[in-house]
Amino acid sequence: MSDDNFSWLAQWYLTQCDDDWEHSYGVKIDTLDNPGWTLKIDLTDTALDGQAFERVMHGEPSGDLEEWRRTGSWWVASVQGSAFEASCGPLDLSAAIGVFRRWAEQI
Repeated sequence: MSDDNFSWLAQWYLTQCDDDWEHSYGVKIDTLDNPGWTLKIDLTDTALDGQAFERVMHGEPSGDLEEWRRTGSWWVASVQGSAFEASCGPLDLSAAIGVFRRWAEQI
């Protein structure tokens, strides 16, 4: 298993692909305007669907880029319905994926 969270997520995604799941579900990464990233991972029909996940957060998001550069990183993650959702700062996407990875590897 790779130490790189991006490679790990790609492998997790591939493991879910069964000629059915990938046609309806998947992983979405998008940008925020404050700036930052959003990560949404569909859990339906995976081993994680229905598993408990307590909302976690690190740091504070800021709408001011200069303030963000001074105060450091931030991320927040939760499960909403059947999806893992995270938002994070512009340099924290790997950390947000890491939150999902740590949870997935415990199940």
